[in-house]
Amino acid sequence: MLTKPHRTHRAERGRRGMLTKPHRTHRAERGRMACMTKLTGKQIAAEGLSGWVLLANSLQTRIRSGDFATGLALVNAIGRAAEEMNHHPDLDLRYPHLNVRLASHDENGVTGRDVRLARTISALVADAGLTQSARGVSELELALDTPALATVLPFWGAVLAMEPDRGPDVGDDLRDPAGTLPLIWFQESGSEEPRQRWHPDVWVDPAEVQPRIDAAVAAGGTLVSDAEAPSFWVLADPEGNKVCLCTWQDRGA
Repeated sequence: MLTKPHRTHRAERGRRGMLTKPHRTHRAERGRMACMTKLTGKQIAAEGLSGWVLLANSLQTRIRSGDFATGLALVNAIGRAAEEMNHHPDLDLRYPHLNVRLASHDENGVTGRDVRLARTISALVADAGLTQSARGVSELELALDTPALATVLPFWGAVLAMEPDRGPDVGDDLRDPAGTLPLIWFQESGSEEPRQRWHPDVWVDPAEVQPRIDAAVAAGGTLVSDAEAPSFWVLADPEGNKVCLCTWQDRGA
């Protein structure tokens, strides 16, 4: 049985550390601290960033450029703004569109820096007469259910040339250093057979969950469980292979 993906508990675990004596901070220092603090899903939603969606630990959008040259010009404009702000997005330019991903890697999530850069990018998109949307944007992660995490994790890291993604807010994950392959996380399970060992987690905009469920059911699938909604839903194909549709909602943050 699939359980709530453990890496979504990062926000719930919070930062570990010793409590220290409170001290006064200057306004500028408080502002820098606010920009560096990882934001919750609710805080990000309250920012009202049109065309952006929180998927796992990043803000993402898709900009319709229509052709490669227009997209390249926008990439250059975003690059100049990112250099000025000293905060850099992941940009994936295709012929008809540009995918943008924002995250603060030192906080393993979205901070005020990402929100400010998102607003800057949206302004550049508007100035260029282009449009952006979160529709159809998703992020894939792969989960391996195993009773032998310590045994299998090194193997998958070696064969996929991936590195452990460890820290106070993360679990036992494997991440591609080049950012091309989907993140792999490991879920502790029993050893009873038969069992599904691999399952995909597909992160989507909450507004897209029901349309995707409807399309999956129409294609012969079934909704196995919505007990953890709106955090995630479990679906299965006609042969019983399961997948989770995941959103940022109701994750303790």
